[in-house]
Amino acid sequence: MSRYIATRAIRGANAVVHEAELMLERALDEKGPEAPVSFPNTAYYLPMILGMTGAEVNTLAGLKPALERARALLHPIPSDRRWTPYLGETLDSGMATLIAEEVIMALRFVYDLQPEPLPGFHLAGGTAYPSKNGSNGSGHLNGPIDDIQLRSWGIQLVDGRMPGFAAIVGCAKSNAVAVKIVRELQRRSILTFLCGNVNGRSIIHQLQEEGVELGFDTFTVPFGTDTISAIYPLGFAVRSALTFGGMKGGQARDILLYNKNRVFAFVLALGEVDDLKYATAAGAINFGFPVIADTVIPEILPTGVTTYEHVVSMPFNEIEGKDDLERAEKLVQKCIEIRGVKVKVSEIPIPVPYGSAFEGEVVRKNDMRVEFGGKKSRAFEYLSMGDLDKVEDGKIEIVGPTFDGLEPQGAMDLGILVQVAGRKMEKDFEPVLERQIHYFINGASGIQHIGQRDIAWIRISTAATEKGFNLKHFGEILHARYHADFGSIVDKVQVTIVTDPKLHAEWLERARQAYEDRNVRIGSMTDESVDTFYSCTLCQSFAPNHVCIISPERLGLCGAYNWLDCKASNQINPTGPNQPIRKGSSTDTTKGYFAGVNEFANQASHQMVAEVTMYSIMENPMTACGCFECIAMVIP
Repeated sequence: MSRYIATRAIRGANAVVHEAELMLERALDEKGPEAPVSFPNTAYYLPMILGMTGAEVNTLAGLKPALERARALLHPIPSDRRWTPYLGETLDSGMATLIAEEVIMALRFVYDLQPEPLPGFHLAGGTAYPSKNGSNGSGHLNGPIDDIQLRSWGIQLVDGRMPGFAAIVGCAKSNAVAVKIVRELQRRSILTFLCGNVNGRSIIHQLQEEGVELGFDTFTVPFGTDTISAIYPLGFAVRSALTFGGMKGGQARDILLYNKNRVFAFVLALGEVDDLKYATAAGAINFGFPVIADTVIPEILPTGVTTYEHVVSMPFNEIEGKDDLERAEKLVQKCIEIRGVKVKVSEIPIPVPYGSAFEGEVVRKNDMRVEFGGKKSRAFEYLSMGDLDKVEDGKIEIVGPTFDGLEPQGAMDLGILVQVAGRKMEKDFEPVLERQIHYFINGASGIQHIGQRDIAWIRISTAATEKGFNLKHFGEILHARYHADFGSIVDKVQVTIVTDPKLHAEWLERARQAYEDRNVRIGSMTDESVDTFYSCTLCQSFAPNHVCIISPERLGLCGAYNWLDCKASNQINPTGPNQPIRKGSSTDTTKGYFAGVNEFANQASHQMVAEVTMYSIMENPMTACGCFECIAMVIP
């Protein structure tokens, strides 16, 4: 734990609690203890105080016990002569800060200083204020989010349609960087809350100057131009737990854990970080929300309060990138990675229909615009795990010529290289994810995909190319589907399509070496050494009654899946195509009849296959679909 951070946060907490106490004393003198206190359009009183203490504050008098609770959470500033872990004291001070900030905001409402005025500004949808009747969102920022909008967004946050929210505090390096950061969050459907300033200038000012619409309608909500307004997004988090988590006021620990595990939020601090920002950030960490700064500050490594790192320094000018816009994009990617936000791509941006109905589609030669693989060319697919810092999510690159200049019904070499990265990704998952390329690409109308590894065969129909389908769309499909189907282990997906002859040959050799390494892994295992085989029904999109039984000594007929691959696949997706099969008793060990295998084959083949032998091609062999190679030899 950084003594520097602890010192700044504890000092900031003491200052803001003292400020709140002075403001409350003045309000009690001027307005009286029974003066009403509330945030507009909410049934949760002052949500942070309600959630953390259980107190339903609705008068000025009710604020005093809340501040006494905040005062009790404060700690003395660490001594320069001692070096001890200050995490607990820092987190306490962070919670005291949030309570004090909510008191200050409540008092500002008493004096009609909220929502914060901003001349010339217009909200694109926001909280309604009866006291500002006729303003129609003009001339002021949003202030706290009302309960109606909370329910609308909260459901999306909980069910994953909205992957998380970002609280941006401060001011970006430039207006262009501010716009880029917000656009990167918007395109991922991440709710964005804006507050704070650096030397009086806020990211809200920057976006206003650039004509960016802010409000409920654009998922980008401006709360206020000071750091204290950061209490609004954190109060939103408390209300999410109270509304959707079934929590009650006062269940502080449960509310904090709910947010850590269910609400994927982070704080992005832009520009200089002062004492109050450190203190507010400490409050956010209590919720499991990490803090990422674009300046040089000390870091707090994982201790379990947040899922991964607590505080991360990512100095903006030191981020690799050709310009500030690329650096801004990578900053957002890092924030998403640190919080573990799982971005779902709701729609695949390709010009042809996409869905499971097209998986078995066949593209005939006369209907074909181009093919890759088959008799006249070579196509291969290779997926590998990369480093989180080096894989650029969403990057799709075409290396070599496209098929635009190729004669109709022509053929050309193709390599599909996919790099994935994720904190939970493992090397053993590579072949499992690689095999999904077949399944993912087949979902596009007018595209036929057969085979895998270095015997892939892909056709694109003339109708698909007339609608605008090109090589880049392979990357769009894979990026979207890996995020959608394997978001639990994949955080980033980068795709390279190789058609350049020299590079194609180089990468094909690398891919074949990887295929061989995967095959060697299982070479020493035998069927007798395990009591469980695995199924593979991935090809049922083409052959509805086909099922492979995969054992340590027998691959799937496609050659792509071995026993270890299936085991890894089942770990990734327990309800997927690779299900464990208990061998059960054996009636013939020579031919390989197993009771459990027969029972599963009968069920998975829709009662078309009653028995299967594991070791005979002459008697009850396994079913087969069309994308395999087989050599049979009979020895008298």
